[in-house]
Amino acid sequence: MESRLVVVLFTLCWISTQSSPECDIPPRFWCTSPDVARACQVTRQCDAWSQRETRAEKVNFALYYETLCPDCKEFTAGQLSPVFSKIGDIMNLDLVPYGNARQKQVGDKWEFTCQHGPMECLGNLIQTCAIHVVGNMSRAYPFVGCMEGSEQMPNISGLQCAKQFGIDYKAILNCVDGPLGNKLEHEMAVKTGKLDPPHTFVPWVTLNSVHTDEIQLEAEANLLKLICDTYKGTKPDACFQESAVHKSLNVI
Repeated sequence: MESRLVVVLFTLCWISTQSSPECDIPPRFWCTSPDVARACQVTRQCDAWSQRETRAEKVNFALYYETLCPDCKEFTAGQLSPVFSKIGDIMNLDLVPYGNARQKQVGDKWEFTCQHGPMECLGNLIQTCAIHVVGNMSRAYPFVGCMEGSEQMPNISGLQCAKQFGIDYKAILNCVDGPLGNKLEHEMAVKTGKLDPPHTFVPWVTLNSVHTDEIQLEAEANLLKLICDTYKGTKPDACFQESAVHKSLNVI
């Protein structure tokens, strides 16, 4: 991405060697506003560049997990939460709280058995319903991340985190206690069951719908770098800050 930007700026410099005297700022700033682009006589070039950047697709990142799994909690606290707060704008985040649970149909309902017991099933259901009720991952994830970072059981942390982030917890509980929540959690089970390759542990991640050992290891070690390297648009400042930190550590 950096090389593409350098090429564009070089082209703009070459095109505008006879630019207006009003253009008295470095080329890297020419596309920062319509007024500057007009003054530097590069409006058409800047518009073309902007359209290409607008078309850059967000990185699809999915996390398959269960709410009381220690490794899942560690991943959300150490990787996903800080990364989503920094570069969530370039991510399509999908959360699938089901993990190693099992389901069976009893009448017209589904019954779930979870690896860490009934309280984990409740936590999975609360977070599934929260994602549905809130309907916006930029608002839903802080609630989920708060629950995963809490040492309290889900029946307590859910209420606490809802209050902290202004989430309608009554609406979540209505979902949890009714047929909608049961249906939504069944859908999480189905989505988990369709993983290819099938998951063998949690947390389990996919990047643009792909899972490999290499993707998993990099996500666990440095999710920020993984997302930044995958994104094909203009990278957020946080990506460059991360790169600068690693360069300084290498020098040391």
